[in-house]
Amino acid sequence: MKSFKEQIQKRRTFGIISHPDAGKTTLTEKLLLFGGAIQEAGAVKSNKIKKTATSDFMEIERQRGISVATSVLAFLYKDKKINILDTPGHKDFAEDTFRTLTAVDSVIVVIDVAKGVEAQTEKLVEVCRMRNIPIIVFINKMDREGKDAFDLLDELEQKLGLSVTPLSFPIGMGYDFKGIYNIYEKNINLFSGNSKKNIEETIAFDDINNPELDTILGNKAAKDLRGNLDLVMGVYPEFDTESYLAGKQHPVFYGSALNNFGVRELLDCFIEIAPSPRPKKAEERMVDANEKEMTGFVFKIHANMDPKHRDRLAFVKVVSGTFERNKPYLHVRQDKKLKFSSPNAFFAEKKEIVDISYPGDIVGLHDTGNFKIGDTLTEGEELHYKGIPSFSPEHFRYINNADPMKSKQLYKGIDQLMDEGVAQLFTLEMNGRKVIGTVGALQFEVIQYRLEHEYGAKCTYDNFPVYKACWVDPKDPKNEEFVDFKRVKQKFLAVDKQGQLVFLADSQFSLQMTQQKYPSVKLHFVSEFE
Repeated sequence: MKSFKEQIQKRRTFGIISHPDAGKTTLTEKLLLFGGAIQEAGAVKSNKIKKTATSDFMEIERQRGISVATSVLAFLYKDKKINILDTPGHKDFAEDTFRTLTAVDSVIVVIDVAKGVEAQTEKLVEVCRMRNIPIIVFINKMDREGKDAFDLLDELEQKLGLSVTPLSFPIGMGYDFKGIYNIYEKNINLFSGNSKKNIEETIAFDDINNPELDTILGNKAAKDLRGNLDLVMGVYPEFDTESYLAGKQHPVFYGSALNNFGVRELLDCFIEIAPSPRPKKAEERMVDANEKEMTGFVFKIHANMDPKHRDRLAFVKVVSGTFERNKPYLHVRQDKKLKFSSPNAFFAEKKEIVDISYPGDIVGLHDTGNFKIGDTLTEGEELHYKGIPSFSPEHFRYINNADPMKSKQLYKGIDQLMDEGVAQLFTLEMNGRKVIGTVGALQFEVIQYRLEHEYGAKCTYDNFPVYKACWVDPKDPKNEEFVDFKRVKQKFLAVDKQGQLVFLADSQFSLQMTQQKYPSVKLHFVSEFE
């Protein structure tokens, strides 16, 4: 048995983020391939390949070739235990991604060589920088024509505000793509273009001026590479691990995930430099991974992981101590002790029951409705981990039951999907009608699809014109102003799932007028307010 400290040092928990279609899920697959966790990687898009990506297990993801739920996968590589959280890139699922970022110690940002930095990437990187999460950049699809390698580095600096330093450099691109020079290890990996399933050999080159280089690459490519490397050495700072861990320097790698190229370089460097589990801030204090007492928090809930069993899993990130099977833990919000007989760990495609988990690990707990996103588990201490609020949705629709015989299934389905954080449910005070609010329009389709296929319930939607949902914070509920606000605005008032009062403003103008008319009634755009 390794000591507790060694177990913590072994772990690397990270998220992969990017704009849709930059190749996140494909990269995840290839990392699993190196970990020996799967034998053959599936591509997300190609119709010719019948095998779909391991991390996309929801039917709707396979149909559309996008990831809509964050998936959790783990594998061992060179004696390190790696936990990957593959997040949805689609902006309609941004909330799921923001929540996932509370559970990772570092991130890999995937950039498409042809498109460069895209809108969704900017948003996600901003969240990482706010929290000083260490970032590694992987520029993907080098075997296609795209932007110049140096232009991309400039774009990362200007658009994302990153301070970059390349640790590998491409030799050509698209049709002329010859391979990658690994600056970190000083060797060359040659690209043959048919290495989708197996793992490439590399040639070590200590001296870039070795004439053998010209023989292998051809004179022009060799000359270009030498010139480019001189430029890299001259312009970019040397890599410094401390600066990377502090979120001040960002290493960049080039490659092609689909062709399994440049991925090994990324992984080898990653396990060396990426942080093991870091301290996490709770409302009460800072919690260090090395503490003996177990603490952890729920950052995601997923219903129906297994369509045969209608189960719900709450994903818990272990922050400190060890999480042990059958040991009672305090559920802080409900103030009651719970124990778990079958905590799951996710190992590539398989879920397995684990007896003990360490800081950095993600544990799946079977949930009968005890958990909400953001809940904390401890060995008795009252702790609340911060940073998983609900945001005001952008789109609102009435939800109607399309099959009166199935109303029980419909309400159960809505209830469970809302606990997952797929969307938010508001019940109108005036007539009890249910309104669903989402960050993006695609979520309505996902909800409709999942209600039908997982709960056997059909629903339809009606438009409901709302500009913003604002959580109402009355300083004094008996105050005349508040009573008047409730009387005048009653047709715009609803309660959310937690029973908090919400004002659904139908336009920006009406929101401003309300704030002017009732100054003592505070309105918030986020559900967590002090």
